[in-house]
Amino acid sequence: MDEQRTFVAGSWEHLCGLLFEESWQPDLGRFRSHFAYKGLTSADYCLATSLMRLGGDFASVERHLLRNFRKYAQRSDIGADSLWSWLALGQHHGLPTRLLDWTYSPFVALHFATARSVGDSVVWCVDFVQAHRLLPSKLREALENEGSDVWTLEMLDTEVPTWEALNDLGKRGELLLFFEPPSVDQRIVNQYALFSVLTDASMSLDIWLDEHPEMTKRIVIPAALRAEVRDKLDQANINERVLFPGLDGLCAWLKRHYAPADQPLDPCPPR
Repeated sequence: MDEQRTFVAGSWEHLCGLLFEESWQPDLGRFRSHFAYKGLTSADYCLATSLMRLGGDFASVERHLLRNFRKYAQRSDIGADSLWSWLALGQHHGLPTRLLDWTYSPFVALHFATARSVGDSVVWCVDFVQAHRLLPSKLREALENEGSDVWTLEMLDTEVPTWEALNDLGKRGELLLFFEPPSVDQRIVNQYALFSVLTDASMSLDIWLDEHPEMTKRIVIPAALRAEVRDKLDQANINERVLFPGLDGLCAWLKRHYAPADQPLDPCPPR
C-alpha cells in the first residue's frame, strides 16, 4: 500500500475529517461519498477473503463450497435461485467466499475497527465509482442505464450470470465490482452493507489496490485514541446492540460497555 495514501488519525476531529473528506459531489450539490468502508481490528491485517483464509488450493474448492451450500441450505432462505443470491447468502452466514464485506457508513466501519481491538486499527476506504470505470463498456452502460453507482443482484444476474462469465471478465485484467446484498435480515440493513468481488478468486484485494492507489486510502486509528472513539460511537448509537439486532448483539454490547476501558476483551485467566 502506498504510504502516501495511509493517514494516521491524531484526534477524533481529525479522524472524522479523514473519513468524510472527498464526499462533496458538486454535480449533485450534496455530500455523498463514493467510498466503501471496511474496518479491521489491526492495522497490520490484509484484505484477505474468507475463501483465501481456508489455505491450500482454496480457489479450486470455491464451486464445491457453494454447490454444497445450495444443496443443504433451506430454500426458504433464498430469493432468486442464482449465483449471486447464493453467494451473498453464504457470505452473510459465514461460508468461505471470494466476497468481502463493506459498508457505506464510515462510522459502522469505525465500529468494526475498534470494538475488539487493543492495538492500532484501520479503516480502508475504496472508491467504488472509480473501480467501476474500469469495467467493460457493456457493464458501464448497464450501471448508467440503471442510474446506479453499484450493482444489484438483479443486474449481476443479467450481466454476469455464471462463474464462467465472472472469470471471463478478468481475462483482460482483473476487475473489482461492488454490489448490494439482499436485505435478508435486519443486520444487513443496519450495517448499511455492500460486498466487493474480484474476478480472480486467488488475488488479494491488497495487491489489486496497490496497482490502483488512486482509488483507496487507509486511515489508522492509534490505540491511544480507541477509548475516545468507542465512547463517542456508543453515544452516537453505533454499537453491537444496533448492528447485530437480537440478544447476542445486546450481550456483546453490554459486555464491552461495562468492561474497563483499558482492559483487553476476553483476557486469558491466570494459570
